Amino acid sequence: MPAAAFFDLDRTLLRRSSALALAGSFRERGLISRRQLLQAAAWQLLFVARGASHEAVRRGAEDGLRILAGYRPEELRELVAAAMEPVLRPLVYAEPLGLVERHRERGERVYVVSATLQEIVETIADDLGFDGALGTICEVQDGRYTGRASRALHAGAKADCVRAVAEEKGFDLATCTAYSDSHTDLPFLEVVGHPVAVNPDRPLRRVARDRGWPVLEFSGRAYPHAARRRISPALVAAGAAGVASLIATRSRGR
Repeated sequence: MPAAAFFDLDRTLLRRSSALALAGSFRERGLISRRQLLQAAAWQLLFVARGASHEAVRRGAEDGLRILAGYRPEELRELVAAAMEPVLRPLVYAEPLGLVERHRERGERVYVVSATLQEIVETIADDLGFDGALGTICEVQDGRYTGRASRALHAGAKADCVRAVAEEKGFDLATCTAYSDSHTDLPFLEVVGHPVAVNPDRPLRRVARDRGWPVLEFSGRAYPHAARRRISPALVAAGAAGVASLIATRSRGR
């Protein structure tokens, strides 16, 4: 039976969250307010500093879908395509693209799997030459997003989706490979025979050590000459302030 390789997107294929990296583009198109842009910066800094829990991933995905209510999928695809060169390509790691070629040499198909919206994941996967993309699907009525998910692809749902693809395509999951950075993706990693931890957070690093899983560290830039969009100092400062506020709020909640 054939095999496949499944790559998580954020902090595995890309250096940081794809959806949050697109916040500036959303703001330019009028999809989000300045306040929402600052909140995105705060969550991005928190995500990088501390990782994300199951609940944070779920809540972030739901918030993102609500923002899109009323917009057309074509508008989002155009936005992401326009942002590939200035925003997303500078974030692509070189190492996973090398792994993609190795899997292809073995006759294996390669997929991107993410809780990020399907249109975003699909555009990135197509641009980078993957065979397929699996992401969160937002419900569409009368050609516009409703803001509700018809398939929310986080936590255990990632594993379920990989199982479904394997059954449809005839993949032998025991010979398949999955790559991820986060302990929230444990079900996704456990569903294949060859799980690999990439730039893992502390909980996943412990699991990988205990189970003897390979651990890879990615750092190279796949597109070193891509034009990188710089984040304004004011936005970084506002994001840092937001992080402090979020941490303080969580501490009071405990």
